Amino acid sequence: MKIKYTISLVFIVAVVIIEKENNIISKVSDKLSLKQTLQTPLQTSGSSWAFLRQNGSSVPVLSELDISSYLEVKWRLENITEPSDGGKHILLLATTRTGSSFVGEFFNQHGANMFYLFEPLWHVERMLTLEGGGTNGTVLTQAYRDVLLQLFLCDFSMLESFIEPPPKDHVTTGLFRRESSQSLCNDPVCTPFVKKGYEPYHCRNRRCGPLNLTLASQSCREKEHHAIKSVRVRQLETLRSLAEDPRLDLKVIQLVRDPRAMLASRMVAFANKYDHWKRWTMDGDIPEDDNEVRKLRGNCENIRMSAEVGLKQPPWLRGRYMLVRYEDIAMFPMLKATEMYRFTGIPFTAQVKEWILRNTQASDKASGVYSTQKNSSQQVEKWRFSMPFKLVQMVQKICGPTMNLFGYTFAESEEMLTDKLISLIEERTFL
Repeated sequence: MKIKYTISLVFIVAVVIIEKENNIISKVSDKLSLKQTLQTPLQTSGSSWAFLRQNGSSVPVLSELDISSYLEVKWRLENITEPSDGGKHILLLATTRTGSSFVGEFFNQHGANMFYLFEPLWHVERMLTLEGGGTNGTVLTQAYRDVLLQLFLCDFSMLESFIEPPPKDHVTTGLFRRESSQSLCNDPVCTPFVKKGYEPYHCRNRRCGPLNLTLASQSCREKEHHAIKSVRVRQLETLRSLAEDPRLDLKVIQLVRDPRAMLASRMVAFANKYDHWKRWTMDGDIPEDDNEVRKLRGNCENIRMSAEVGLKQPPWLRGRYMLVRYEDIAMFPMLKATEMYRFTGIPFTAQVKEWILRNTQASDKASGVYSTQKNSSQQVEKWRFSMPFKLVQMVQKICGPTMNLFGYTFAESEEMLTDKLISLIEERTFL
């Protein structure tokens, strides 16, 4: 009798899910029939770059929610199991000006079951930077790895040793960008506010006392999932010991962006540090042996080598690595967030969906240099109309292999660079 009841229940549930999928497919098909010039993005979950060219602009063919809902149902039909039990440890691996603060919010906004930290390795880099501005790469790499391990295990003691001035009785006013972590600005970590002087990194939405790292550690242990965003880890290979540590269930999401767009963004965000590049575009040839050019080449090489390791899926990283392009996220934030959560095995909460809907349609006035509010679809290729073609050529020469790996098309002329009808982003699926 129990067996018959179970079979009947399973059958009913399957019919309901299939009916839901059919309704969504029908809805999507209706929308497709209204378009004359299109390519369907529904062949695979990675096929998101299908556009209808209208009035010289790029417009998504389908509603973001339609695509996301369709793929969510499709995935549930193909994968019977729900997200796995047990806490996950997520490392969002990126470099500066790749949209990592924006993407980090996908996890920061998850809700009460997520402990999120924003750039804790900033303190490590600052402490270990030499007087001349350089660093000991080996020492820095080991310190990054050790601090990440301790933070994933909710132990803040090692991080404390890198904070300046040193915390007193595990209390500090100087944790970098505390306000970017909901976990550090909510109860019970948010203690009563007492004004005792200047606090550079205070919570934005409520007044909290100085950060008590003991309370932060306790709160961390009470959360099931833990996520850290960092732009400071240079090589994926250095994380192998974390991936193999039985105490962790590590998931690495590597966020990449077109190197031309990254440089254009850095020239705005860090204007004083990029005077060289501005001067070169006006004065003449760009010296390939200049230190700034070498930095760009090294940055592109680090990104490419890390991605090549991840995409090869070595045994220690199998099932633990995902590559995501910023451009795909900017055009399809809900879809890509769905895919990232599916990869991590963590439920995709209503809070995250609401945040994405609220923060991907911001006006240009709200989208400051460091803002996480973006009119995201307009950000994708904005750099093409502000970057001199001579600079574009240099980046393509320096970062060519990286661009090829990630599917970024070379601009062959100034006309091609500024032609809105020509996309410089190939449709690409990364498995």
